[in-house]
Amino acid sequence: MTKTTNGQFRPAGLPAAQGMYDPRNEKDSCGIGFVANIKNKKTHKTVQDGLSILCNLEHRGAVGADPKAGDGAGILIQMPDAFLRAVTADLGFTLPAEGDYAVAHFFLPQEEDRRAHVIKRAEETVTNEGQTVLGWRDVPVDNSDLGYSVIPTEPHHMQLFIERGENCADQDAFERKLFVIRKLVWNSLLEEDAKTAADVYITSMSSRVLNYKGMLLSDQVGKYYLDLSDERMVSALALVHQRFSTNTFPTWSLAQPFRMVCHNGEINTMRGNVNWMAARKGPMKSDILGEDLDKIWPLTV
Repeated sequence: MTKTTNGQFRPAGLPAAQGMYDPRNEKDSCGIGFVANIKNKKTHKTVQDGLSILCNLEHRGAVGADPKAGDGAGILIQMPDAFLRAVTADLGFTLPAEGDYAVAHFFLPQEEDRRAHVIKRAEETVTNEGQTVLGWRDVPVDNSDLGYSVIPTEPHHMQLFIERGENCADQDAFERKLFVIRKLVWNSLLEEDAKTAADVYITSMSSRVLNYKGMLLSDQVGKYYLDLSDERMVSALALVHQRFSTNTFPTWSLAQPFRMVCHNGEINTMRGNVNWMAARKGPMKSDILGEDLDKIWPLTV
């Protein structure tokens, strides 16, 4: 560390203040962006602004030998109700009131037979948990700008629409049930066929938010997901992230943001986290989840 004339310290390697540059403005975070309308007014501009932030997060450390391959990027927005009503009407089903339905964005295998199995398992789980399957939608994408190393692992994108069941008294209860359904779907696939489970990921399953992400560069998210360029795609907030991995291989599932948040940092103790959760299973209880708590194990794998 070097002491500056104003008494502050400058990390070794940073240049001294010069021109418009001041080392005091350096930050130890990168990759996260957030934009919101404080009056909760949903507009397409908020989505566009989020994607603009994402494009400005370009980072030299997030690109490998394939210049079109990155560690992943994505955007999380509020539920674009009007857009979803329009596209599902074209598919032949009608959505209930906003808040009474959820959207689950699935990464699915490209092979049709394995994809059909996952779809069947998801529908069975939704029904068994007292909710109603409204229908599925293929999510339109443009992969013409993806890197040669990314194309082989590109998933098939589909959205599952779920109606709130009578066993969920309100939207909060519905959100908790959706969490249980998501865990049940993936855990059941893991028990049946680890290879298929490895090719499945649910980026979000919620009645409040929708997540578009993938093994993409920051400027590819808006180009890849054609939904995001639709004027009806509106939100009062946009949470964006470009992943800068230092010690793990990039994958479609590890791209951020996560289902409700994004964070700046690596989780380097995965095995430790799994073991700690396993150790807590015995005495763990929840007044909110009730008997559903037993359905979500393994909580981390």
